[in-house]
Amino acid sequence: MTECVARSGISPEEIAAVGITNQRETTVVWERSTGRPVFNAIVWQCRRTAPICAGLEKAGLTETIAEKTGLKIDAYFSGTKIKWILDNVPGAREKADAGELLFGTVDTWLMWKLSGGRIHLTDNTNASRTMLYNLKTCDWDDELLGILGIPRSMLPGIRASGADFGEISLMGSSLRVCGVAGDQQSALFGQCCFEPGDIKSTYGTGCFLLANTGNEIVRSRHGLITTAAATLSGEKPSYALEGSVFVGGAVIKWLRDGMRLIDEAHDTEYFARKIKDTGGVYMVPAFSGLGAPYWDMDALGTIVGITGGTRRSHIIRAALESVAYQTDDVIRSVSGDTGEAPRSLKVDGGASANDFLMQFQADISNVTVVRAEMKEATAAGAAYLAGLTAGIFSGKDEIRTLGSEKKSFFPEISEEERAERLNGWHRAVRACRSF
Repeated sequence: MTECVARSGISPEEIAAVGITNQRETTVVWERSTGRPVFNAIVWQCRRTAPICAGLEKAGLTETIAEKTGLKIDAYFSGTKIKWILDNVPGAREKADAGELLFGTVDTWLMWKLSGGRIHLTDNTNASRTMLYNLKTCDWDDELLGILGIPRSMLPGIRASGADFGEISLMGSSLRVCGVAGDQQSALFGQCCFEPGDIKSTYGTGCFLLANTGNEIVRSRHGLITTAAATLSGEKPSYALEGSVFVGGAVIKWLRDGMRLIDEAHDTEYFARKIKDTGGVYMVPAFSGLGAPYWDMDALGTIVGITGGTRRSHIIRAALESVAYQTDDVIRSVSGDTGEAPRSLKVDGGASANDFLMQFQADISNVTVVRAEMKEATAAGAAYLAGLTAGIFSGKDEIRTLGSEKKSFFPEISEEERAERLNGWHRAVRACRSF
């Protein structure tokens, strides 16, 4: 933050508001008195709490948790990560019971540190990713806290995403935090998906597709989760359907760092265009299990269809295509739940810069893909929320006018080719899960 202010030439006194957006389910537990974490942050991809999740399922809590939180029982979410820390860090359970420990996702941790321990808050979107938040009451659920053995005293207060969260310090000045949202809900807001039916997909480490359902809590019948969407203070609660793909851009990183098949991420487009197709090769990058719509924690990464003629380019292209295939699974689930095929798909995130991937997404999903030139919609959402709360913007209509130029990708393949490719993908997924 200091470097950003220094490079901008703007003094802290001229900053009207701060917006924060963060990786969501990542869990930090720290001492109230010292501010010291009692354990390393447990990131959203970590699967160490899978046995706890299995125990919850065995206890018959699947429907209870789904009804209250909109979520699946999965190691992805924060609640079981908190329980793991309390159960496995010496002395943590005793300190928590005595009110000496605090929990937060990264937004809460940042505000606590930047305020010198004065702010212990989060917003609805981050709270809704903990498996502890009741979508109907918009508050922590005491029954779920009891099931997981988590004292309510650990948890932060909850506010709307666009609200006054209090003052933090920067370079001797006090700045007000006026917007907080988890990264994917922030991107939904940043893409101006304000109306029911608006849909966006962020291509980052994972891929996260959200569809705005307005003020209605839509229960998925097709493997999606229901989550809180970003709202301004005083507005009715808003919701979204979400499909989480655990490995999106991370598969490109694996090609580069793990397998050394490419030197730079953008090399994937070069290799993918060198060949007409994958030669029948499919990759299912289930490095952390499979997310929506399968929710299979035991699935392992799989490559199928290899022959003696398979070359590096085929593997690279199959990895790139897997990102679009996984996203398509989620798009079709959204259509199944809402009864409508999406009109268009707004995209953002680092991997959305790959023209081959975006064109393949349009082809395989039979949808127009719209990419804004400003690809960091997540950051834009946090800025819009803070600006609206601080009165910098007059309203959402003004924000709609701020969008940059866009590039669209239109479907170009036949329905027969699309069906053939999707059939191969679903066969590969079945092979992955059975293995």
